[in-house]
Amino acid sequence: MQSFYLNQQTDAYLVSEYISGNEKSLETLIYKHKSKIYNFIFSKILDRDIAEDIFQETFIKVIKTLKNGVYNEEGKFLSWVMRISHNLIIDYFRKSNRMPKFEASDDYDVFQFITDNSPNVENNLIKDQVVNDLQNLITELPEDQKEVLNMRLYRDMSFKEIAEITGVSINTALGRMRYAIINLRKMIEENQILLTY
Repeated sequence: MQSFYLNQQTDAYLVSEYISGNEKSLETLIYKHKSKIYNFIFSKILDRDIAEDIFQETFIKVIKTLKNGVYNEEGKFLSWVMRISHNLIIDYFRKSNRMPKFEASDDYDVFQFITDNSPNVENNLIKDQVVNDLQNLITELPEDQKEVLNMRLYRDMSFKEIAEITGVSINTALGRMRYAIINLRKMIEENQILLTY
C-alpha cells in the first residue's frame, strides 16, 4: 500500500520523505527514473557493465548529498541526477584516456584550415598535434562554454539534451556554443596553430 502511495508522489515529496528517514522513498525515486538515467548513460558509454557501474555511482552520490543535507534543487531532481551522471561519464572517459576524437561538423568546422588531400603519416601526425593543441585551448574556455562544447563535440549530444542536463534553455546552450567557437577561433589565430599548413 505504501509503495502505491509513494508512486503517486512528486520527486520533491519523495526527496523530503527520504531525508526524513523513509528509505522506501529513495527506492521509489530510483525505480521511477532508472530507465531514463540508465539509457542516457548507456547511450554515451555503450558498455552495459560500465553503464551499470556509473548508474550505481550516480545514486551513491545522490544518497551522500541527500544525507549531508546539501540538496537544494527545488523540484528539479531528475535534471540534477542527470548532471551527476553526465559528470561521472566525463570522469570515466578522462580516467580511461578514451576521450573520443574531435569530429568536426558542418556548423563549426574548426579543421577548415587543414588541407589533407593526401593522407599520410606526416599529415596524420599534424592532425594529431592539432587535436592536442585544440584540446589544450578548450581547457582555457570559460566553464559554461567548455561544458557545452565537450557535450556537443565529444559526447555528440543534441542541444535539447545539453539544455536539459545543464538546466538552461536551448537558446542559452546554443549561445554558449557559439561563443565557445568564436573564442576558439581567436585562440587558434593568437597561437598560430598550423597556420603554415
